[in-house]
Amino acid sequence: MKYITVQNNQGVPKYKQIIQSIEKAIESEKLVKGDQLPSVNKVCLAHELSRDTVLQAYDELKKRGIVFAIPGKGYYIKSVEINIKQKIFLLFDELNIFKEDLYNSFLENIEKNVQVDIFFHHFNFQFFQKVIAENNGNYTKYIIMPTAFEEAHTTIKNLPINDVYILDQTNSELFSYPSIHQNFVQNIYDGLLEGKSRLDKYKKLIIIFPGFREPLGMKIGFLNFCKDFGFEHEVITEFKHRSITPGEVYVIPSDRDLVSVIEKAKSQQLTIGQDYGIISYNETPLKKIVENGITTISTDFEQMGKLMAEMILKNKKDRIENKCNLIVRNSL
Repeated sequence: MKYITVQNNQGVPKYKQIIQSIEKAIESEKLVKGDQLPSVNKVCLAHELSRDTVLQAYDELKKRGIVFAIPGKGYYIKSVEINIKQKIFLLFDELNIFKEDLYNSFLENIEKNVQVDIFFHHFNFQFFQKVIAENNGNYTKYIIMPTAFEEAHTTIKNLPINDVYILDQTNSELFSYPSIHQNFVQNIYDGLLEGKSRLDKYKKLIIIFPGFREPLGMKIGFLNFCKDFGFEHEVITEFKHRSITPGEVYVIPSDRDLVSVIEKAKSQQLTIGQDYGIISYNETPLKKIVENGITTISTDFEQMGKLMAEMILKNKKDRIENKCNLIVRNSL
């Protein structure tokens, strides 16, 4: 108990003085891993503090991974790594090449004294709920990819409201949270509009939209564009067993479908960019060279990671639409 000191008129909030006292005790090895901290009531009585002040200090240490609580018994030292000033819970939908770019960019731009733990829900809403519930209260910040889960907000609202950030996709139920996100409706519309002079040379636009992992905004933006400019169009859920008709352009969110379309075209001896066209979604290095270049509509994932890191470090609460571009290549 002697290692906790709290003084008036220090210009430092009292809960922070408690944190600093415990950090110094760990640094001097007066506290080691497994040691029990004095109870909240004891600290309150010894220093004439409110329970809220002491709980705020202990909860902050808990979020940083320095302290853990055993219900009914008290708080204990979990880690002596006091240099970790923030612990970030990062929940991705899946790891693919462009999400890897986002993740690496985030790590490169976040401070070294920040610990980042990454989890994946793989588009499974039950696991999404489970992993968030199990980690609630253990981190200083929560960065979450809610994907297309309509009920994501019912789970996210259980987290500390000031510590939550939304990444990649958002919706009307999550507008109150800061985010770095894509506007899929506008992005695909603007991308197609930018390539309209090339699309005019084709007869029909087709989007392959299974609708499981893909944001609904992609389909809405596609349909809006086709309606506004009078393009014959079709929405299909899969490409399997389909033949390509010359004059068609395929808008393809999934790389798996991209391979199927290219393979089918080769079997029909069709030439990409002449007999048929392709616009893929999300840029990858391979798309620069496959078939002498695949046209893409893509956001800048490295920029997304950088912006999220800056928002966390500066404690900003912005809602930012990440930029998106059409990259024209041989396939259109």
